[in-house]
Amino acid sequence: MYTFAVRDEGSSVYNALTKLIEADANWKRLKKGNPKANLIFLERNNQPFWKFGHQPGLKQLTNYYRGSEVICRKVKLVSVLAHHFALKNQDIFQWLPESFIIRPIQNLEKYAAMKSKKPRALEKVTDERGEFMKAFERHRNSGRGEAWIAKSSTGAKGEGIIISRSPDDLISAIENQPEPHIVQKYIEKPLLLSGQRKFDVRCWVVLDHEYNIHLMKEGVLRTSSDAYDEDNLTRITSHLTNHCIQEEQSANFGKYEEGNEMFFAEFDGFLKKKYGTSMVDKILPQIRMIVKECLLAIKEDINTDHLSYQSFQVFGFDFMIDAAFKVWLIEINGAPACAKRLLPQLTSGIFNMVIKQVFPSDIACDEQAGDCTEECAFETL
Repeated sequence: MYTFAVRDEGSSVYNALTKLIEADANWKRLKKGNPKANLIFLERNNQPFWKFGHQPGLKQLTNYYRGSEVICRKVKLVSVLAHHFALKNQDIFQWLPESFIIRPIQNLEKYAAMKSKKPRALEKVTDERGEFMKAFERHRNSGRGEAWIAKSSTGAKGEGIIISRSPDDLISAIENQPEPHIVQKYIEKPLLLSGQRKFDVRCWVVLDHEYNIHLMKEGVLRTSSDAYDEDNLTRITSHLTNHCIQEEQSANFGKYEEGNEMFFAEFDGFLKKKYGTSMVDKILPQIRMIVKECLLAIKEDINTDHLSYQSFQVFGFDFMIDAAFKVWLIEINGAPACAKRLLPQLTSGIFNMVIKQVFPSDIACDEQAGDCTEECAFETL
């Protein structure tokens, strides 16, 4: 008999996974705060890793890798990838839009005051507004577009995003915020769906307890409700595809796709009909490469080989595709929600590929846990 505790009761993914586990006779649920359970579902922003791995003979598994936030915060992601590609003597902006870290003056003043006390801890604190201004001029002079997008390091659901062709306006907006921002080259020539609409691509990835990377074969396009308007950067529903923005601000939400979601099979049909190509030919090889590169870049820092407990984690990788079919990484979510239609596949994959591998049993479990096995839902990179 194995035991589990659920600290995150607000996650749709872990609520569904909890139901699978509760249907299995091999498992018993303990109270929320019990640190002695075999399997512990932690909260996104409350992860007391120091409590685990201290009980002799107790095998433990948690649903987050300690330190994984370095690729899930926008500023840290750029810093991590810059370091990773510098070691390989390669260009960081092969598939990440050109990006610069800009900190509000108040933020820089705070770090300056702290630096005398913690010089080593703060030696990597950077502000790249000068580099950004040079890049802006370079893009403008070469005719590669003048639009840039500013995003808060911890922003979510499209909050606080600014798109502008004025570098002064972008920096001025950042100065009024408490957090560092990423200023990133806006993809001005995106691939468009019917109705001339933008979209982004969400892919789910399970990083298992042995650091194997499993990419879910099915994913979803989050679509815009309104036609892309390159000349009007303030028409937010034509530029940002976040569900909350589209549903709250566009009268056309749900007009083209139910819930503004298009799944991979439909998108593949669109590509074949309009462009004579497919996701297998043009899109998926790029996605596989980017996912693998990002997770391998942090492997030495977050893997649990040296610890007395194990971890796994679900990531949501968000991509844009431009008119030349080039895939660009936009951001990585370390605690993603899942499209309702795909939730059974995701949770069944986690149960089969991770939980049952760490905690095997000869006792037969409820058949619902095998509705969609990892063989049909995931590919290992």
